[in-house]
Amino acid sequence: MKVLRKLIFLRSRLSCEVQQIFKLEAIFCMQISEAEDRSRIQKLELERIMDLLFFQVRNLWRVDGLYFLGIEEKFGTDAATEIDAKCWSSLAKIEARELKKIFGLEKVESVEKLLELLLNTSWALYQTKKEFEVKGDVGIFRVVSCRIQEARLKKGLEIFPCKKVRFGYLKSFAEELSSDFEVLCKACPPDEKPKEFWCEWEFRKK
Repeated sequence: MKVLRKLIFLRSRLSCEVQQIFKLEAIFCMQISEAEDRSRIQKLELERIMDLLFFQVRNLWRVDGLYFLGIEEKFGTDAATEIDAKCWSSLAKIEARELKKIFGLEKVESVEKLLELLLNTSWALYQTKKEFEVKGDVGIFRVVSCRIQEARLKKGLEIFPCKKVRFGYLKSFAEELSSDFEVLCKACPPDEKPKEFWCEWEFRKK
């Protein structure tokens, strides 16, 4: 009789625990929309939001670096560079259009506004130290500390000759904003590296 009571007790307890498990599953099984994601993120402290933003920017570049190294290892640097250049040229056009929407701009007519938008691209945000200046109708953008090249050097890899990739990206970005803009490369690997920066780009009206 005592054994039977004990079995009944254990069965009822197990049943309760199983019910609790299903209740927990029901609580955490839900659909979340973009609007709800935005609302959830808005509740975070500003510093946490900034951390999350730059974390996602770094993730984008981690993916870029991983796929580039994979292609480079299997097919060589030339093939990897060609594919990389096409990808970044396409991305530049997308970023230019999206940034115009985000900032409510129909037209971008000044070099200064171009540089302001460029500062909000995934490429510029990824660089930990950069400089830009505007002199009349001419704008200059420099990457002082390049995470990509510095990461390659730490891994014992050669400096990546990125001029083709970056020129294509910046040219597509500028021209998507306005066909009146042109981009000139002042210095970028494989050019000899200046002491003060990794690359320098000039933007002007045609």
